[in-house]
Amino acid sequence: MKTSDFLVIDTREPFEYQMDHVDGAINISSSEFMTGSIPDKLKDVSKDQPIILYCRSGQRSNTCGMLLSQYGFTNLTNGTNAQRVRHMLAG
Repeated sequence: MKTSDFLVIDTREPFEYQMDHVDGAINISSSEFMTGSIPDKLKDVSKDQPIILYCRSGQRSNTCGMLLSQYGFTNLTNGTNAQRVRHMLAG
């Protein structure tokens, strides 16, 4: 898998993203998902775009994935954390 095949979303807070993140990942914090509408950065993304979400433990990314599925997104993977996502993308 290549990063270019997926939209990788780091659901941690911006200060966490700045400390370390997966190359090519965009930062959309879990609080941005809790607004009741699709985050602005995803408004033009196809509903079947492969998306990998991650955070530190997998809990925030899991919640964000559930919200995205409610918005109609269908190709979602909870990558759990940055280390696991890097391993997934390297394989």
